[in-house]
Amino acid sequence: MNDDDVRAALAELGPFFAVEAIKAVEPVQAAGRAEAAGEGPGPWRSMAELADPADPADGSGVLAARVAAVRGVLAAGGGQPAEAVEERVAASVVHLGLVARLLSPYLALAVLYGRVPGRVRLADLRWRPALGGPYPLALPLPLPPGTDHMPGTAADRTGVAALGTGADLGTVTDIGTGADLAALADRFSAALCEGAVREVESACAGFRVSPHVLRGNAASAVNGAARMIAAARPDAAARAEALTGLLLERGRLRGSGRRTPGGGFRRNSCCLIYRAAPGHAGALCGDCALSRVPVRPG
Repeated sequence: MNDDDVRAALAELGPFFAVEAIKAVEPVQAAGRAEAAGEGPGPWRSMAELADPADPADGSGVLAARVAAVRGVLAAGGGQPAEAVEERVAASVVHLGLVARLLSPYLALAVLYGRVPGRVRLADLRWRPALGGPYPLALPLPLPPGTDHMPGTAADRTGVAALGTGADLGTVTDIGTGADLAALADRFSAALCEGAVREVESACAGFRVSPHVLRGNAASAVNGAARMIAAARPDAAARAEALTGLLLERGRLRGSGRRTPGGGFRRNSCCLIYRAAPGHAGALCGDCALSRVPVRPG
C-alpha cells in the first residue's frame, strides 16, 4: 500500500486518526497569538512550538495561549470567570487532547500494519491548533516503513498475510505471536512515549500538573484510541487490546493504568476535569481512578 492508501484507511477510523502528509523539509510559518490559541486555521506549524522554553507563566508561549483559551472555555461552561478554573486543570485537559491526537494515528499504524517509526519528535510534526475537536495533524513523508502485512492472520501459515490495497484492507483474524507484539510495543514505547509524548509532558508540567496525572492522561489516550480502532475495525479489536495492554507495562505508561475485569480500563490518576465545574463538583470520566467526586470540607 502506498502512503495515500494508508492515510485514507486511517481517516476511515475517525477524526482522531486522519492525517495529512508533508515533506520533511517543508518550511514552517510563524503564527500569531490568535492562531496559537486555536482561533483560526492558519498555516501548518511545527509542533515543536509547544515545547518553547519560555516561561509558561508569562502567557507568551503557544502552549500558554492554548491553556488560557481552554481555561476560558471550561469556565464559561460553568458560568464562571476564567480565574475560577485552576490553570493546572486547563493544562491537563490540553495535554490529554494533544497526546490523544498524537498517539491515535501511530497506534493505528502499529495495530493495522505493524508500522512503527523511529523516534518521533515534535519538530517532525505539523499542526493547525484548532480548538473544539481533533486538531489537523500532518506527518512527514514517507510514513513509517512496514511490510504492509499483518502478522498473525489465518491466510498465511507463517503468520504473515497481505492486507490488500485501497479500501480493501483484509481482515485481521489473530493478534500475532506474543514475541511479535512485545517487540512492537517496545518500538512504539521508544518512538512515541519517549519521544513526542515525553516532550508534551515536560511542557505541560510547567503548569504544575503532576507527572502522575500526565502519564495517566497518556494511558487514557492510548486506551481510547484502541477502543476507537476496535469499534471501526472489529477484526483488529483483539490485536489493539493486546498491544495496549503491553504498552501499559512499558516505559512512561507503566503504572499509569490497568485493565479491569470484562475488558475495561481504569487509569491510576484523575485528569482533574471535574474541578472545572463550580464547586469542583463536575462529573468524573469513565476511566477515572476516583469512584466519586471528593467532597470539599466546610
